Amino acid sequence: MPNYKYEAMDHSGAEVTGTIDAESEAEAQQLIRDQDLFVTKITEEGRKKKKKKDKDAKKPGARKKKKGGFSFGKVGAKQLCTFTRQLSTLQDAGLPILRSLTILEGQCKPGPLKHSLSGVIEEIEGGSTLSEAMAKHPKAFDDLYVNMVKAGEAGGALEVILQRLAEFKERAQSLKRKVMGAMIYPIAVISVAILIVSGIMIFIIPKFKKIFEGFDVTLPDITILLLNFSDWFATYWWVLGVTPVCFILMIKLIKKNKTGAFIVDWIALKIPLMGNIIQKSTVARTMRTLGTLIASGVPILEALTIARDTAGNSVFKRAFDNIHASIREGEAIAVPLREARIVDDIVVNMVDVGEETGALDTMMYKVAEVYDEEVAVAVDGLISMLEPIMVVVLGLIVGFIVIALFMPLVKLLNELS
Repeated sequence: MPNYKYEAMDHSGAEVTGTIDAESEAEAQQLIRDQDLFVTKITEEGRKKKKKKDKDAKKPGARKKKKGGFSFGKVGAKQLCTFTRQLSTLQDAGLPILRSLTILEGQCKPGPLKHSLSGVIEEIEGGSTLSEAMAKHPKAFDDLYVNMVKAGEAGGALEVILQRLAEFKERAQSLKRKVMGAMIYPIAVISVAILIVSGIMIFIIPKFKKIFEGFDVTLPDITILLLNFSDWFATYWWVLGVTPVCFILMIKLIKKNKTGAFIVDWIALKIPLMGNIIQKSTVARTMRTLGTLIASGVPILEALTIARDTAGNSVFKRAFDNIHASIREGEAIAVPLREARIVDDIVVNMVDVGEETGALDTMMYKVAEVYDEEVAVAVDGLISMLEPIMVVVLGLIVGFIVIALFMPLVKLLNELS
């Protein structure tokens, strides 16, 4: 009967090693799980050595496969979402965590995720837990990810936690796709309109200017204004591209300061229509984060800290700091949440009921779902409003150009008649 050497973790997260006799690897894993242990690595004794000898005999000069390498940038949200779902599926199927990671690392294309997974595999082989290994690769796995995995390891339910994490990532990605998809049409229309108007100003208007110079008439003020603007635009057209870039850089520079970041984010929340979308999407994201963490067994204070970091808005971050301080002093979460005034009263009441019934995570999930729907409705409303506004603005611009160009012609015809 084959003998298997294994590494596993108990419910406290402590590492356990040993050997077990079984007919197959699957039977060995089941026997280990029956001992309330979570398998992280399992190998058949003698098999690994035999394989190594065979490889050495066949390829005397063979080198060990080199993993990792250098990589720049962060792992994309969509790629991480897919990885989490695949890892959850493999864990649910009963594969050891090291084997699951090796499979996923092997199918990854070269990039930040493959580099990070190579590092995680090496750390686990060196004796680290999965959460400890992931914590050393923040470009791929943020605090939310690491703490949920840590909670899953401690509770012996890593596959369940990974399923929740995969659902969390998928819903967040779905909301992002909805918002981005809805904004493509107006951005495309505005971009095309800018290109057309720019072409008219640079190429068409100067030709009309030469024609008007041959007229012995005094040009109307509106025509002079258009010609002067065309001359300026033909010389300083690059300002149109530089201005947005400078504005974005200035905002980023201001946000490096805590006070500046708070002011910028506060102003963003006050922008008509857009501020409402920012506020609701932030509430949905933070409530889903809190619900997921609490359901996974992460302590409430630690969950609040992680939710604060995922908020992406300094107004919400300051509010979560105040909530954190109040809870640490013994207050319920609903009281400081009401005082923060970052959510509607209905949200506060739902959180209050969740605390009383012991279903805080469920209530936060419901809040997140409600706000997701409201964000989708608000985005659709914004797009519906933008379409007629764009038509009106473009009509005014075209009308201004047409009137400014034809008034001298009308004046000339009147004088000739």
